[in-house]
Amino acid sequence: MCGLNGVMALDAGQFRVTPGLIETMRDTMAHRGPDGAGSWVSADGAVGLGHRRLSIVDLSNAANQPMRNEDGSLWVVCNGEIYNHAALRRELEQSGGHTWRTDHSDTEVILHAYETWGIDCLHRFRGMFAIALWTAASGPLVGSRPPRSEAALLQRPPRSLLLRL
Repeated sequence: MCGLNGVMALDAGQFRVTPGLIETMRDTMAHRGPDGAGSWVSADGAVGLGHRRLSIVDLSNAANQPMRNEDGSLWVVCNGEIYNHAALRRELEQSGGHTWRTDHSDTEVILHAYETWGIDCLHRFRGMFAIALWTAASGPLVGSRPPRSEAALLQRPPRSLLLRL
């Protein structure tokens, strides 16, 4: 399974997320993702995401994470697998309005599903996964996993939200 992490500054001005912090957290999980590593930090230092990759569904570099949508307003990291991603992708392709960068990445389906259905997209996913989503429009960092998933989702408040999945 992949490893992912995220940090969100809850106290504006008192704490700033840095690439070094995200990369240090991410690299403590190097054993979870030997096939690659990626990180992203927002320009204002309010949020950052990291990912250690174990390539299973889409082996191409186009499926590297963190992954963003077309305009960079939505970012995601995912651990696990969305089993019904191919069916959801067909539905999203038929509805139009999305630019696809991969042939069959379940993570890219998460991005476009969130753009289309909002937070309700989580009810459509079948699988074993943990997801962290950041949207610039409303600012929340959403962490989700199915109740019986083997993918862990750990949080630690109060001044910043740390996710290690």
